[in-house]
Amino acid sequence: MSAQAITVVPTAVPEQLVDRFGRTVRDLRISVTDRCNLRCTYCMPAQGLAWLPGPQLLTVAEIARLARLAVERLGMERIRLTGGEPLLRRDLEQIVAALSTLRTRIGTKPDIGLTTNGLGLDKRAAALRAAGLDRVNISIDALDPQNYAALTRRDRLQDVLRGVAGAQAAGLDPIKVNAVAVPEGLSERAPRLAAECLRRGWQLRFIEHMPLGPRGTWRAGDVVGADKVLTVLRRAGFELAPVGRPDRRPAALWDVAAGRGPDGADYPAGRIGVIASVTAPFCADCDRTRLTADGRLLTCLFSATDTDLRSPMRAGAADEEIMRIWAEATWSKPRAHGADDLQAPSDFTAPARTMSAIGG
Repeated sequence: MSAQAITVVPTAVPEQLVDRFGRTVRDLRISVTDRCNLRCTYCMPAQGLAWLPGPQLLTVAEIARLARLAVERLGMERIRLTGGEPLLRRDLEQIVAALSTLRTRIGTKPDIGLTTNGLGLDKRAAALRAAGLDRVNISIDALDPQNYAALTRRDRLQDVLRGVAGAQAAGLDPIKVNAVAVPEGLSERAPRLAAECLRRGWQLRFIEHMPLGPRGTWRAGDVVGADKVLTVLRRAGFELAPVGRPDRRPAALWDVAAGRGPDGADYPAGRIGVIASVTAPFCADCDRTRLTADGRLLTCLFSATDTDLRSPMRAGAADEEIMRIWAEATWSKPRAHGADDLQAPSDFTAPARTMSAIGG
């Protein structure tokens, strides 16, 4: 990435989305709803949030149109559907089916992923797979039912595990497990998660707690950084060797040697990742763009501003006009974490929307 921003704003209809620091967008994140059936402590208040009214949500046709422009006109290669909890959209299979008809510039279907809490996935995994879904990321912060209930405010761990089993049976591979690294009980929770994921063939990703939950609940001092997570695992006997980020995805990876878990049962060799958005940001090669459930464009997860694509689309804007709006917003993408200067964790300014209203 160029160390210095280019100042000339593009005005023509673009062939791809490039920002002023030379980063090219390849990955599209689409939130299909802001609603969720869990109340994770790091994400939202116990009573939930004021959900978007149904008419404000992008329709299947609107999602398909924006995704078509992204993939077939602007060169994006990967699509991930997020929420809130995307399984709360009853028409999710229709959305996936529409996306699976798209073709990238090399003539292939875009890689289509889903980030979910897994509730109800066992009942829909086969249909989603048949519609064109390739893989899933499932949020599981703890494997102890009491710990899980404390973190999510719902006693639903067994339902989530049924969802994972359903995804595996449907051939959604690989199964990636996302676990937010909160400090309480980390020394017990992290080794158990790691060992069990290795045994089951799941790819575990620890995620640093980001300032995207209820206002006033995030403190830089509470962030469990990658170094702390790795220290906890090594103290529990895990032999880790760094791999880095070979695919330029958010997770930095470590090879794990076969060993014995804290419960005394053996686990095979595998890999574990850590997404260190706070302590080791990967802004320099970020290739993502995000659409919220109500059609707002965010060029960064921590953007303080957004760009409305839904209104011009509903007002009859041509494809070329929508792409120009998208390109101009992308050009102004900040260098790092919502600002043009790299920031320390204590300097994070939380965006107006929480994670459930942005989409991960």
